[in-house]
Amino acid sequence: MRTEERRDLTLATAGVHLRANDNQDAQGFAGHAAVFNSRTAIGNPLTWGFYEEIAPGAFTKTITEGDARMLIDHDTRMVVSRVSAGSLRLAQDAIGLAVDADLDGELSYVRDLVVNLRNKNITGMSFGFRVVKDDWEPLEVETVDGAKAEAELRIIREVQLYEVSAVTFPAYEDTDAGLRSVGVALAARGDADAFDRRAQYRPELLTYRHEPAETTRGADATQPGETTGGRQAMRMQALAARYRLAR
Repeated sequence: MRTEERRDLTLATAGVHLRANDNQDAQGFAGHAAVFNSRTAIGNPLTWGFYEEIAPGAFTKTITEGDARMLIDHDTRMVVSRVSAGSLRLAQDAIGLAVDADLDGELSYVRDLVVNLRNKNITGMSFGFRVVKDDWEPLEVETVDGAKAEAELRIIREVQLYEVSAVTFPAYEDTDAGLRSVGVALAARGDADAFDRRAQYRPELLTYRHEPAETTRGADATQPGETTGGRQAMRMQALAARYRLAR
């Protein structure tokens, strides 16, 4: 099971723009791949999902030590720029993770990227990462009818950044992309109860339940090779409840 997660922003939120370089024939790409302290709904926070925020400083270590790439649609065959090559510069500012990339027009897909950005065919920014440290907090929210409901807030404190991407289809978190986002986050959390609560609403989440080799928790997390017992039966019960099957 891959532990990589992805989060998306619209181009308007990311503030993406093409900039001119000193060389008039060259262009650059600038914007933000992530925004700090911006609360986002991952899945349905009132049932099977959660709210999430990225804390300022979450990218400090990975910017110093990492070698991230800029891609198109997360496709490793379409590398636009790279930190170690000097063509991709990452920084943290008051907004979030700032991206500044050189665009080499000798690459045909980079020329296509420039045209697609101008024509608004590419509509989002995304970044691929692994959470190194996070905190989960209970949260009381007000629903549309004025009632109070319980939810959880995940605060991402530190990430390992793999890549940033210009994307054609930013993921909407109530789709299958949202389900995967919740499943991977819960697997890294290593909290069986958190899985059980959400599986009442989306039994498909149980397919993500496993013992991750690395977690954001300590000794309380399930370790590789350990089992919690009764998983298959629990999954079948959850599916039966969802689809009203006889048990």
